[in-house]
Amino acid sequence: MNARLLDTTQVAELCGLSARTLEAYRRTGEGPRFVKFGRRALYAPEDVAAWVESRKRTRTREEPM
Repeated sequence: MNARLLDTTQVAELCGLSARTLEAYRRTGEGPRFVKFGRRALYAPEDVAAWVESRKRTRTREEPM
């Protein structure tokens, strides 16, 4: 396990999203995998990278690869 976990603000900034969008993605299951410690949601960098990779497209109306 990578000892450095990212918080919502860091992941949102990295992905060009708002923190609220990332929070909404957690509720709907659309976002990257995360772990909860109390009220905090934290993300492993490799899970964020895998999520970004899964969203790649070659056309606008294309389903995920």
